[in-house]
Amino acid sequence: MKWNLRWAAAKRDIWRPSDLLPVFEAVGFTPSLSKVAALWSGKPISVRLDDLDKICAALGCTVADLLEAEPVAIVDGEHEQPQRAVGDSGTAGGPVRPTSRRGGQRRSLPPN
Repeated sequence: MKWNLRWAAAKRDIWRPSDLLPVFEAVGFTPSLSKVAALWSGKPISVRLDDLDKICAALGCTVADLLEAEPVAIVDGEHEQPQRAVGDSGTAGGPVRPTSRRGGQRRSLPPN
């Protein structure tokens, strides 16, 4: 996802994160300046839905204006392969079991 808070703010002639604070407070959203700066400077890891609603109300935009879907990354022209367990040959069969380093000999059990 692409985070477009700066673009949505620029449409309202807001150019700095500190200018967002009074706009947010007008709709009852009172984040700290550091939180606003984090939202402004990059793509947030998570945003609460009620915060997202308040941001949209403050900027007069929709969620689609703030979040834009990006295509999935393709590695070397191929889709990424699903992860497999170490030693999995990809063939159907029983579960993959590790082998011992002593030529397949089983170890004895420890004493009770």
